[in-house]
Formats: sequence, structure tokens, C-alpha cells
Amino acid sequence: MGNKELVPMYLVVGSKPWNRRVFDEVISQYPGQWHFFEFGEQLTLDRVQELKPHYIFFLHWSLRVPDELINSYECVCFHMTDVPYGRGGSPLQNLILRGHQHTQLTALRMTSDFDAGPVYLKEDLCLAGNAEEIYIRTTYLSAQMIKRIIKEQPNPVPQTGEVVIFKRRKPHESEIPPIASLPGLHDFIRMLDAEGYPQAFIEHQGFRYEFSRAALYDGRIVADVTITPLEETT
Repeated sequence: MGNKELVPMYLVVGSKPWNRRVFDEVISQYPGQWHFFEFGEQLTLDRVQELKPHYIFFLHWSLRVPDELINSYECVCFHMTDVPYGRGGSPLQNLILRGHQHTQLTALRMTSDFDAGPVYLKEDLCLAGNAEEIYIRTTYLSAQMIKRIIKEQPNPVPQTGEVVIFKRRKPHESEIPPIASLPGLHDFIRMLDAEGYPQAFIEHQGFRYEFSRAALYDGRIVADVTITPLEETT
């Protein structure tokens, strides 16, 4: 009997519920063997070596991956900018604050420097809707790009152009600043409206007001508001 052809193994690592949903619905149906690592699982070199993946795909991932893993396997992440423009943290929020309505989703090979690796593919991405809607859209687009990568196995190409670094936002920066227009305020609320993100808020007379599900129409914003008392300071 001849040797059976080995079926390639692929890993997908995700940090959000919609990453797992798209993996189950779409990615796991692609040819090959597929394994999903949840956020919080120990993604160690020893564990990965047991599976011997051809690629490791990272969805919505912001933590540093150990160099020993990056150097041993072909690790692919998906970054929501047209790199080298927009390397760094909080890409969606930084794009919306800069007035972008569309961007490029970039599949790039991970290196020890964040978002600096060579590029496999870029695809157009619309930035309409609230943050969670955009992240879900991004994950489905990432799934399509994964399908192309495992089929075509493209060689990644070094980035070219001016490097622009985005700064990762901190929770206190979700406090709504002075904004001159309703569209600007709507953008600020929607760019933070996703599970696991600090929502846009104001604090007034002992209460915190957090805004979500904002809609802009007919000269006004309609949104859900959650009101909680501020903790007393001693």
C-alpha cells in the first residue's frame, strides 16, 4: 500500500466570540485539518509542535506572540490598515478619528516588530456601522483571505511607503471630548461600541453615562444609555 498524502494542519487563534463563530461557520469547512485556540489558552511552542501547523492565523489579536513561535511557524495576522500606514494599536478607532470611511485589511506575516512584517494580501474594508459590526465584517473578510492563502500560498512582500504609527488607546480616552458636530459625536460613540471595549461615556454629578447602539438621523442621535453611580472616593 502506498503512503497516504498528509492532510495539512492549520491553527486559528481568536480573542472574540465572533472569531469562533466565523471559524465554526466558514473556516473549519475549508480543506485540511483545523484547530481553534481560544483566547486564554496556552499557545506554547510545545503545544503547537504537537500539531505541526502549516500556518497559524491570528484573528483580532493584540498580544505579543513569543518570538520562538513566530520564528518556528508561519504566523499570519490581519491588520485593519493599509500598512505601513497605521501600524500599531487601536487601528479602527484611529482610522475613524482621522475621518476614514474605508480602509484596507492586510494579511501579513508576523515578526518581532508589531505590524511590520511582509504582506500576503490586502482587501478593501468598509468602516460603516458600529465597532462590533465592523469587527464581524472584518472576520468574515479574514476568512476569505485565509482561503486564498492556503490555496495560493503566496510569498509575502515587504512593506513599502511611509511608516505611520497608531497609538493604542486607553480606557480613560473613551470619555467623550468636546466635539463640534453630531456626525463627529456619532463616530466617537460607534467606534467604541463592541463587546470588550470601554464604551463612550460622560460623567456628570456623580453618575457615569455610557452610550451604545447609536443611530444618526433627522438631525439627532438616538442611542442606548447605561447610567451607573460613580464610586465614592475617600
